[in-house]
Amino acid sequence: MLQDAINDAPWVQRLSTMRRPLSITSESVLVGALERILLGRRISVSDGVKLYNEASLSGLSALADMIKRSRHGGQIFFNENLHVNTTNICTLACRFCAFRRGSRHSEAYALSPDDFISRIEPFSESIDEVHAVGGLHPRWTVDDYANLFGKVKNRFPKISIKSLTAVEVKHIASRSGISTRRALQILRESGLDSLPGGGAEILVDSVRDRICRGKETSREYLEIHGEAHELGIPTNCTMLFGTVETIEERMTHLQLLREQQDKTGGFQCFVPYPFLPDKTRLPEANIPSSDEVIRMIAISRIMLDNIPHLKAYRMNIGDHLATVAILSGADDIDGTVGREEIMHEAGSRVRTDYNRDQMALLIESTGQIAVKRNTDYSYAMEYRTNLNNIRMELPIAEHG
Repeated sequence: MLQDAINDAPWVQRLSTMRRPLSITSESVLVGALERILLGRRISVSDGVKLYNEASLSGLSALADMIKRSRHGGQIFFNENLHVNTTNICTLACRFCAFRRGSRHSEAYALSPDDFISRIEPFSESIDEVHAVGGLHPRWTVDDYANLFGKVKNRFPKISIKSLTAVEVKHIASRSGISTRRALQILRESGLDSLPGGGAEILVDSVRDRICRGKETSREYLEIHGEAHELGIPTNCTMLFGTVETIEERMTHLQLLREQQDKTGGFQCFVPYPFLPDKTRLPEANIPSSDEVIRMIAISRIMLDNIPHLKAYRMNIGDHLATVAILSGADDIDGTVGREEIMHEAGSRVRTDYNRDQMALLIESTGQIAVKRNTDYSYAMEYRTNLNNIRMELPIAEHG
């Protein structure tokens, strides 16, 4: 059974031998959570709420960091990637979204395949992934995306294509008169390598009805990702928190992701990020503080026992908070990015021009090891810098 596999996982065995900091042993709620994990028992929704409300931030971060280190040692992953958004034209108008434009808006755009390729060209020798999502274009079908991915792969065969949220897949399939599974098959054959996982928001339909009515349901999000996993397409999964949801609804979201991972096993990384309020239409949002952001990242690491990686998405939370997050359970800090629109339209001011040395130095500043990876973590090499920005790549040992 899967729970037996978790109980016997090498990381759990390593966790059992690790020294427990005073910040954990002095709090019964944290000791109880650690003992549950070591016994192969899962942290429930109610457990997660209790941890969020009762545990100190220092103790919660310490427990999450223990779990992270039991899985990945002192390694923090990053990649060299580029964000290219296909279109900002969207048939929906989600209340939290600052990126979307109507088709007649003066700032509306839709990239042709040649436009898309021209965005990649200046970075093609340095990146190994292009991350591409966009709005729900009213005319594009699966053929448009298959043509795009095919041309990108033909031009840049070594660059991984991570593209399309679940709602984009649903929209493309509907426009094409085919099932989501068939759409994914066609897109995979044309060059799609993985799904980025965006659009989960909160997987509670009463929340989705308030902030993104018209998008896929919670069940549809999970089913589409499950179909991708069954077709051999790895995906990430996400959470947008700090809009109108309760703490219990956040924990429910984590439990649903964990249950889907039990079924299909294709989530490779979880990416939690707080709502950014600028230029959006959600005045009732409960904007998370920095304390709450780290608290949520730590609890995510504690609850998601079957998802190997957790990303501190610096494009959203910023460099400083990202360095705190990778000491609080996160083991990935995303990538060089090169260009980013969605978070920056919503108010992010994080730099997008970092090179690999700057990414590595950001990680090294926390006393941890920078590891350059590819999209699916099948390639990972320790990446070192020195005062002259001369790099050295050394093989690393895999962790279970």
